[in-house]
Amino acid sequence: MYVRCITFVLIIICALAQSGRVAAENHFPGAEWEHVTPVESGWSQAELARARAFSDEIRSSAVMIVQHGKVVAEWGNTTKRTELASVRKSLLSALIGIAVTEHLIKLDSTVGELGIDDNPPNLTEAEKGATVRQLLQARSGIYHSALYETPAMAAQRPPRGSHAPGTFWYYNNWDFNALGSIYERATGVGIFEAFDRLIARPIGMQEYRAKDGVYFRGKDSIHPAYPIRMSARDLARFGLLYLHKGNWAGKQIVPRDWVEESTRSYSPSGFGSGYGYLWWTGFLDGSFAPTVKLPEDSISARGAGGQYAFVIPSLDLVVVHRVDRDLVNSVPEPSARNIARLLWLILKAGGYDPGPDASIATATGDRPAGDELTKRVESKTFSFGAKAKGGPFEIRLEPEGGLTYLRWDRSLGPETGTWTVEGEQLCLLRAVSRCYLPVLSGESMQLFDEYGVMQLDATARTQ
Repeated sequence: MYVRCITFVLIIICALAQSGRVAAENHFPGAEWEHVTPVESGWSQAELARARAFSDEIRSSAVMIVQHGKVVAEWGNTTKRTELASVRKSLLSALIGIAVTEHLIKLDSTVGELGIDDNPPNLTEAEKGATVRQLLQARSGIYHSALYETPAMAAQRPPRGSHAPGTFWYYNNWDFNALGSIYERATGVGIFEAFDRLIARPIGMQEYRAKDGVYFRGKDSIHPAYPIRMSARDLARFGLLYLHKGNWAGKQIVPRDWVEESTRSYSPSGFGSGYGYLWWTGFLDGSFAPTVKLPEDSISARGAGGQYAFVIPSLDLVVVHRVDRDLVNSVPEPSARNIARLLWLILKAGGYDPGPDASIATATGDRPAGDELTKRVESKTFSFGAKAKGGPFEIRLEPEGGLTYLRWDRSLGPETGTWTVEGEQLCLLRAVSRCYLPVLSGESMQLFDEYGVMQLDATARTQ
């Protein structure tokens, strides 16, 4: 009997300890964020310094690292409201989830049933069969002109009628903008006001105001885009909300079922990530070169110009990266692999396994220059991206400077171009000229960018 009592007491103590641990992990900021030192949180100050130094190299404007609801590290201007770009779509996804739960929007309603159309040439009957769910998944098959898209997006847009609704994934601003119109018609409330009342205020956003959103209108479409400005620390609150499945300090702000449904992958994106309902799942898959190893439950909201909010539930971690687009003419956009490198350094600082180090500092091989480099690569065909969608791809460096992609996906850029050697750099010239530092070993060639991050891991094709 005595032994049983001791065992029972130990069980109770363990349960209380476990509940205390969970309570600590479920910490939420009040009016201000709570900060902890790296020593208190078990992070490496030296490794965080490496991450910050690299962040400065790629010209980040603001970075926040939040674990267990507390700020482990932050740098840059985390309070300035800057443009979110396409992160806005993940905010809208949250609002749509609330409206779906309130039976204001039905996911299987069609565009035609909702009376959604556009400027001539109007939507076809087939296009009007696309559902709200398919718009959320970027699988509508509606390739009408859209607002607020880059020239590259417009150039890559498939022809009208080329894919039936639900059969093809394409990152489509028409879908995203029309969803804004659908939401506002269904609820009778503007996106910016609704976000302020339903999400921003309940989770204590410190800078966000409804007037931080504006509508972008134009002649190409009747459905406006809805760019939003937000600070890094407010975006971190939104990430923390999704980390806790839409719950904030015991109050369910966004329905839990919706968070789980909307952050599940329904399509491979072709960029190494999956795509849910206006949310990205996973990150780069290492198809072209080693990258960063993130837990499988990782999701992210992303926008052009380097806007990211990473949510990693298994590590109880939120990482926000911002670039101030007000300085767009002087601040180049960091590549996805640059962001992967920053995440690699951040995870290493936290004591987690980020995967192999894909920096030039650990590369082994020769670094020829000038005529020797030309001799080593000229007339060779290099294969890469074996695991990528549509891969493996092949590039041939022709004599006299011609460049040909023998196996290629046209959506990724032109199939031909030129190449040249400039000192230690191999430069590939197509729509945009990019120069790399090559490291050669046997039949392999690894290309590194100016920040020392591997961009391509290729092997000479065996004839």
